[in-house]
Amino acid sequence: MKTRLNVFIFFIIIISALYITRSYWEGWIVGVISVAFTLSVIFIAVVIFFENRHPTKTLTWLLVLAAFPIFGFFFYLIFGQNHRKNRTFFKKAVKDEEVFQTIEGERTLNEEQMNKMGEHQQLLFQLAHKLGKNPVSFASETKVLTDGKETFTHILQSLKLAEHHIHLEYYIVRHDKIGQEIKEILIEKAKEGVEVRFLYDAVGSWALSRVYIEELRAGGVEVEAFSPVRLPVLNHKINYRNHRKIIVIDGVIGFVGGLNIGDEYLGRHSYFGLWRDTHLYVKGESVRTLQLIFLQDWYYVTNQAIVNPTYLPPISPYQKGDGGVQMIASGPDSRWEINKKLFFSMITSAKKSIWIASPYFIPDDDILSAVKIAALSGIDVRILVPNRPDKRIVFHASRSYFPELLEAGVDIYEYKRGFLHSKVLIVDHEIASIGTSNMDMRSFHLNFEVNAFLYRTKSVNKLVSDFIYDFEHSTRLDQQSFKQRSIFYKIIESTSRLLSPLL
Repeated sequence: MKTRLNVFIFFIIIISALYITRSYWEGWIVGVISVAFTLSVIFIAVVIFFENRHPTKTLTWLLVLAAFPIFGFFFYLIFGQNHRKNRTFFKKAVKDEEVFQTIEGERTLNEEQMNKMGEHQQLLFQLAHKLGKNPVSFASETKVLTDGKETFTHILQSLKLAEHHIHLEYYIVRHDKIGQEIKEILIEKAKEGVEVRFLYDAVGSWALSRVYIEELRAGGVEVEAFSPVRLPVLNHKINYRNHRKIIVIDGVIGFVGGLNIGDEYLGRHSYFGLWRDTHLYVKGESVRTLQLIFLQDWYYVTNQAIVNPTYLPPISPYQKGDGGVQMIASGPDSRWEINKKLFFSMITSAKKSIWIASPYFIPDDDILSAVKIAALSGIDVRILVPNRPDKRIVFHASRSYFPELLEAGVDIYEYKRGFLHSKVLIVDHEIASIGTSNMDMRSFHLNFEVNAFLYRTKSVNKLVSDFIYDFEHSTRLDQQSFKQRSIFYKIIESTSRLLSPLL
């Protein structure tokens, strides 16, 4: 059936191209094209129907195809084919699971430390272990980095101290001041004999200049693009992006979080001004997991299998950590929607409070219901979002959820000091998630993400204090005032929400 569908789609594309280039053809040709497009839309609608997707997604796709048959047809080719996603990432999923089982499967849950946790925290980490294939570590140290200045200061200092290897994986890399500074350090370290590997996302870094890449390669740095899109108009790969931000240095020090490489993350953008973001410095056992995630992504792109003890140094059995730390990767290659399920588990396990910071809050029905039920149960639920957009459709789609959240008793704060880009979830001031995953459908279903889950670490306390400071520099939305916004914005929000399953 897949082969027939591809042949049929190719036939329709050829006819469309001829029609565009030879607009003077007779009306009967136009009729043939119209019939062909109609049949293709119907055929695709039937395929979507029998894929047994979530009803909301199914109805959204059917509505798009009915309202905009030509646009919807091509949009489906790029973004809508689940079977192509499964086929594309099946081998990666199998290989990743095999490697994680082999390497991380040797580590077992620390029963003594686990018994010190509350029952619902134990269940969360056991779930994360089952889904992410690696147990919680009690031999790791973490430090929260609250903004671009603090983050890049630590990153630059750590890069300069590298002795054996540097591994970087980023969604966005820019050829600007901070990008240039990092490039020069990487080239310098490569000339010193340090192995440097740099993986960037082909779509997220589409504006990265060839000069930047060529200079890195000429300096001895191995540079590769994740999932390059040769024909963006017809290539479905454009929809599955590597949103991870990882640095591993000598297998001992790691960084993960929300900041990409660009001057705007240092507050150097005239529109955004101060860029409020959160990153995490990691040292110890959990760096092994970050390393494994990078090495498997590198293997997927280059077919170079370099998972060996050289990059995975043993952890001292006497090394003490600060609470529990667990690194979890998720993506379209996963059998389960890992981060969504972990977020859902955290939210539903809350006894006292749920604090969420997300620049793009577009929850699916499960997360939305969990948040509302928690608020209705009397739990302190707060959501921190930006008050200015960087992606307007996503911004307005997010605001379409506010009325029902406010009605359920959720406190929503709009950050006023600049642009909020932090991706943080804290439950009961004890357990937290910090990383690359937004609270939206794209992060749950389409992007490759990585998050650190923390339990009773000093970093959780720091995240709580940062939240309190951010609340003080935000505006708490009033339910009645928000209801009085203009009908124009309500229409934009409703239209954007209609498209939210596709965002």
